[in-house]
Amino acid sequence: MEQKLYVFGTGNAAVTGCYNTCFALSDGEELFLVDAGGGNGILAQFEKMGVLVNKIHHMFVTHKHTDHILGAIWIVRMVATQMHKGNYKGEFRIYGHKEVIAMLHSFCEMMLAKKHAAFLGERILFEEVVEGQTAEILSYSVTFFDIFSTKAKQFGFTTTLADGCVLTFTGDEPYNEGCGKYVIGSQWLLHEAFCLDADKEIFEPYEKHHGTALDAGRTAQELMAEKLVLWHTEDKRLADRKRLYTEEAKTVFDGEVFVPDDLEIISLC
Repeated sequence: MEQKLYVFGTGNAAVTGCYNTCFALSDGEELFLVDAGGGNGILAQFEKMGVLVNKIHHMFVTHKHTDHILGAIWIVRMVATQMHKGNYKGEFRIYGHKEVIAMLHSFCEMMLAKKHAAFLGERILFEEVVEGQTAEILSYSVTFFDIFSTKAKQFGFTTTLADGCVLTFTGDEPYNEGCGKYVIGSQWLLHEAFCLDADKEIFEPYEKHHGTALDAGRTAQELMAEKLVLWHTEDKRLADRKRLYTEEAKTVFDGEVFVPDDLEIISLC
């Protein structure tokens, strides 16, 4: 079965020209959602891509920053709505580290209508994950790991695709050698690139604990990855972002570079 990467958003926290970075891995009609951006814009992205919330039974929230967790509340609300109407089969599982799970559960308890909140803990299940824990999600065996964030505790994950290739998502900060045992050997590397190296004086990525397309390319080359996906960028270069970020990363990386726009679908295997 072909597995795909659904790209709902590609921007950093402050973008207005695109949606915040979030994505899903497909398994037939089912999707494994990773983050949901900063608001109900995720619903518009779903609509544009023809994604139905009742085809999502697993969501991983990486950390507590607003551009990753607030959209998750809307996902929970829409799932609960479909459950209440009898249109959602089975359970909805939300994965995250202890801090994220506690925060999201509290948000949902406080903000959802009683008829929707009634599903929390019953059919909407919060699954706390720890360093190195593996969960079977759809056809993916997903191993979660701490990315050693310098800002808020954040987890990434690694998994093996149907063709045997390893895909690893390192979160929204540059790769940290501390999580090397999970990342080294990955054919697919999903990595942030806040801006072009040529624009680092303008966007100041390092002050924000981010990196450039050039940095990401160097990392991918050092890790001997084969395919590099770049996102979590600024939005002032959208018209030329794909070309410029690809060209910059390719100056130091021999593999294939993907710089998706919002709403793209990338075939993984």
